[in-house]
Amino acid sequence: MGFFRNPEISKTALIWGLLSAAAVTAAFAAGPRTGVAALALCIAYSAAHFMITYRRYKNIADLSSEVDRVLHGFTKIEMSEYGEGELNILASEIHKMTLRLKEQADRLAADKEYLADSIADISHQIRTPLTSVSLLTEFLSEPELDTKRRIKYVKELFELLDRIDWLINTLLKMSKFDAGTVYFDRREENIVKLVKRAYEPISIPMELRGQSFEARIPEDMTLCCDARWTIEAVENILKNCMEHTPEGGTVTVTGEDNAVYSMITVSDTGYGIAKEDLPNIFKRFYKGKDSSAGSVGIGLALARMIINGQGGRIKAYNGRDGGAVFEIKFYKSVV
Repeated sequence: MGFFRNPEISKTALIWGLLSAAAVTAAFAAGPRTGVAALALCIAYSAAHFMITYRRYKNIADLSSEVDRVLHGFTKIEMSEYGEGELNILASEIHKMTLRLKEQADRLAADKEYLADSIADISHQIRTPLTSVSLLTEFLSEPELDTKRRIKYVKELFELLDRIDWLINTLLKMSKFDAGTVYFDRREENIVKLVKRAYEPISIPMELRGQSFEARIPEDMTLCCDARWTIEAVENILKNCMEHTPEGGTVTVTGEDNAVYSMITVSDTGYGIAKEDLPNIFKRFYKGKDSSAGSVGIGLALARMIINGQGGRIKAYNGRDGGAVFEIKFYKSVV
């Protein structure tokens, strides 16, 4: 039998056989009835011992088969088959391990799918302006192109190159967050100065649109944050508000400081955020139904990553009088 080919079982059987033979021989020496009783007892005990041992090893073999099935894609282990005791504890631990491995495998599969989708989105976002750049360079190469149109094409070309540069830099920053290589140098910073620096890059575009900018922040209000990254986040939010505010509109930034948190609120006088867009507005590559043709859908996603990475929270909603509102809160430590 395969059972007795197990070295441990064969060794145990040999030792048990020798001890039983010695015990029966000694019992027969004491008397025939004693010998027969000892022989029957040894046979009964041996049968019970090896039957129990056989069942235990069979359960171990079944459990080994279950593990093998897990390695080949199956994830279910019937723990009830093993009853109670150490074997059931082992089965339970293996079951927990397989669940954990399955969760990790599912996460890896989801990450792989997300990476593939992200690469496709990035490729599409970069390919679109590159196609326009290629067309513009062809137009500029025409020898009979008049000066007015040449200036127009050169201006469009620079705008496209700026857009590609911003897109690549933003994607690189987001990849740093994904890789966990971003470290914040948090210090006490003046909020008025931070907002002013965030507004500077969009001041000219807002002026060309006839939009106004208002900042109502206490002069002495401070925030413990990484200045460079926080400016990046506020700038992306201001840019989003500018793009969704009509000509002549206003973008306003206010500040509030109390014992619990420091809050920066950015609001505009645009048309607000569509109800179906609100749950998704901070998702990467998400573009709402009112997004402009040049929108990529990563500015707000990066802003949230920056703010959450510093322990802050950001939320968006529509104001009572219309327009979008973005609240940035940094909670203070309670001693």
